[in-house]
Amino acid sequence: MPRPKVFVTRRIPDEGLNRIAAACDVDLWPDRLPPPADTLLARVKGCDGLVSLLTDRVDGPLLDAAPRLRVVSNYAVGFNNVDVPACTARGVCVGNTPGVLTDATADTAVMLLLAAARRLGEATTDAKEGRWLTWEPLGWLGQDLVGRTLGVVGMGRIGFAVAKRLHHGWGMKVLYTEQVPRPEADKEFGARRVDLDELLRESDFVSAHVDLNPSTKGMFGAEQFRKMKRTAVFINTARGPLVDQAALAEALRSGTIFAAGLDVTEPEPLPRGHELLGLPNCVIAPHVASATVDTRNAMARICAENLLAGVRGEPLPHWVNPEVAGNRRQ
Repeated sequence: MPRPKVFVTRRIPDEGLNRIAAACDVDLWPDRLPPPADTLLARVKGCDGLVSLLTDRVDGPLLDAAPRLRVVSNYAVGFNNVDVPACTARGVCVGNTPGVLTDATADTAVMLLLAAARRLGEATTDAKEGRWLTWEPLGWLGQDLVGRTLGVVGMGRIGFAVAKRLHHGWGMKVLYTEQVPRPEADKEFGARRVDLDELLRESDFVSAHVDLNPSTKGMFGAEQFRKMKRTAVFINTARGPLVDQAALAEALRSGTIFAAGLDVTEPEPLPRGHELLGLPNCVIAPHVASATVDTRNAMARICAENLLAGVRGEPLPHWVNPEVAGNRRQ
C-alpha cells in the first residue's frame, strides 16, 4: 500500500513531525511565515492529511481542491481557521490539541498581569534607553496585587488555573462569568459568579478566557472599558478579536483604565505603527502562551496522533467533529 501523503504547513517539534514522517510521505513548508493561500491550495492537492496552524484557512474551496483529504490536524486548541461544517459535510475529520496548554497559558496571563500592573515594559525600556537617572520616589508607580479583586471572564480550565494562582499566591478575591456555575471555584476560591457588568465594575484585574464565536467577538469595547476602574488592568490571552482594539487604545491613552497585557491581537502581528504598540501602558507579547518546550512537544504529539488516526480511518484521539464518523472520506 502507498504511504499516505501529508502536507505540513510549518515545522512543528520533532516529537510530532518524526512520528508523521515515519508513517507518511511529508511535504513540509519550510518558511517561518505561513504558505500563501494559493500555495496552500496547490500543495494540499493529492494529500490524504493536512497539518494546519491557526494562520491557515481551511475552507470549502480548499477541501474541494483536495478530494483525497481525509483529516485536518490543527496544531492548536482553537480551530477558528477551519470551516468545520464544510469539513463535516465532505467527510473530512478535524482534530485539535486541547488540554495541554492550561498551565502555560495561565502562567502567561499572570506574567502579563504582573508586567502591566507594575509597568515592567515601560520601566525596562527606560532603563535600557538611558532614562533611568536615579531611584525616584514617584518613578514607575504601579498597582498592588495582594487582596485585590480578580475578574475571570470565562471560568474554564485556563480561567480556573489563573484564579488558582492569583487567589492562593496573592490572596485575590475572585469574581467570574460563566454560563453555568462552577462549584469547584466557589469552594476553592470563595469565588462568586456574577454578570459581566458587575465583574467589570468591581474587579481590579480583568482576565479574558472565553472562546471566540459570534457572541463574543468584540465583547470588550468602549462601553465595557468605561465600566472598569481607572486603576484596572485588562489581560487577554484568549483571542484577539474579543477586543475592539481601537476602543482599548483610547481607554489606555485617556486613562480610562490603567494598563493592559495582551498575548493575542487582531491581526497577528500588529502592523508597524499600530497605536497599541506605541502605548507605554500596553504590554504586548507575540502569542507566546504555549511557548514552553513541554507544551509545544505535547501539542506536537497530539497533532501527530490525530493526523495518523485520520489517515488510517481510526477515531481521532481529540476529534472536533466526531459526527463525521459515519460519512468519512475513504
